Amino acid sequence: MPTAPSSSAPRVARGRRKAAPADRLFPSTPDAQLHLLRRATWGPRPQDLDAIAAVGTKAWLEAQLAPETVADRVCEEYVGRFQRYKRSTAEVHAAGYWSVEWDLMFEVGRVTLVRQIWSERQLLEVVADVWNNLLHVTCPSSEVWDSRADYDRMIRRHAFGSFPDMLVESAKSPSMLLYLDNTSSSAAHPNENYARELLELHTVGVDAGYTEADVKAGARLLTGLAVGSDGLSTFDAGRHDSGGGTAFGFSWPAHAPHEGLAWAERYLRHLAVHPATARRVSRRLAVRFVADDPPASLVERMAQTWTATSGSVRAVLWTLFSAPEFWDSAGRKYKTPQEDFVSTLRALGVAPERSGTQGVERLYWMPSDAGHAPLAWGPPNGYPDTAAEWQSPNATLQRWNRHMDFAAAWYPPDLTWPPVRQLLPQSLPATWGALVDAMAQRLVHGPITADERAGILLYLERRADERLDPREPWLGWGFPYLAAFVLDTPTFSKR
Repeated sequence: MPTAPSSSAPRVARGRRKAAPADRLFPSTPDAQLHLLRRATWGPRPQDLDAIAAVGTKAWLEAQLAPETVADRVCEEYVGRFQRYKRSTAEVHAAGYWSVEWDLMFEVGRVTLVRQIWSERQLLEVVADVWNNLLHVTCPSSEVWDSRADYDRMIRRHAFGSFPDMLVESAKSPSMLLYLDNTSSSAAHPNENYARELLELHTVGVDAGYTEADVKAGARLLTGLAVGSDGLSTFDAGRHDSGGGTAFGFSWPAHAPHEGLAWAERYLRHLAVHPATARRVSRRLAVRFVADDPPASLVERMAQTWTATSGSVRAVLWTLFSAPEFWDSAGRKYKTPQEDFVSTLRALGVAPERSGTQGVERLYWMPSDAGHAPLAWGPPNGYPDTAAEWQSPNATLQRWNRHMDFAAAWYPPDLTWPPVRQLLPQSLPATWGALVDAMAQRLVHGPITADERAGILLYLERRADERLDPREPWLGWGFPYLAAFVLDTPTFSKR
């Protein structure tokens, strides 16, 4: 598959983009490509618009679905600075850390933030976020201090692969075993926490019709999946309930205790490809990429692909992105606080600091203040992904404050902030209305509404047709405020 162009690829002038081969399933109009970038990235940058125009919509998407083909030098160099994140669970224990080391977990969140902002493998980062919310393990939380980085690597390894494989690895990971208490479960005292969330949150969902008996039987089958004193996952046959049973259509016989792991894995794979899981997880993907209430027709076709491919994530995503329902959904999603935060930095062209990690360490606390730090949702159901869950006056104020902080390059000072005047076109617009239009094109990548435009001009106390004086204070000390006004528009908040 082709490699996505790097940010140094030749720029294609707006309105004179290279024509890409037509494909009826993957339209290559500028509006369609902008729509895809708004959904398949954490926020488009100007160079992203040029890159997708240069290769065509389908080729860009193919490359994103094969992230190993996309060069990501800047991001990976930055991630490499986080020394704690590199350590496996075994290496953490070998290094002699204290029993709970919060900096290890904070680094997982900070690395996640780095990748969302600066990775060229943007679709991977969006899909990894979906799985981190579906198979959620709160980070930081005291139980997973030593293993959460390994869990993060597991999610990313399976992000475009086999959902059954990912579910099995999740169930066997020290993070999940500790977070949902399965490590404490035994034949004598089964703990139902993981078995219940496995059905309710990770696979078939509460509407699938499972019963309390299904939860109890599943919990007995999953006994023995545990965490050893070395922090690594293990199967303790002595704690396993080897009696037969049935849970949600899956039956197993009485068996030797050492055979329990194989039967547990078969149960997990049964749930992973169940039609109810196919529909529920397909809908979750459609909520992320299409609409808060996605079309049932699209979800059904995605579920059919899920069943036909035994849970191939890449195949299901291809069904989604080739669907007319996806291409017709522009304007039907709004950014969560984290998406707004990241997309603002991307729109402004902020780069990492040249050395160290202090900038992102400070940056991490800003989405945390808005209740949306990466991976940090407290309950096991993961962050919500619908607009209604995030709408409030305080949330709006938080967004506007961050827009001003970033447009003015106030904080954090460690990052590499481009001069804000670089947002202006090379040829200064002749009028105030044309200036606002140019700023909208640069930051929102398209026009804002007439009311938004009028509101900005009203605040500036200028008429749209008024001549623009190059000595105007709004083009000097006041220019960051103008940029923030554009970022504050509801149009920018659309995903």
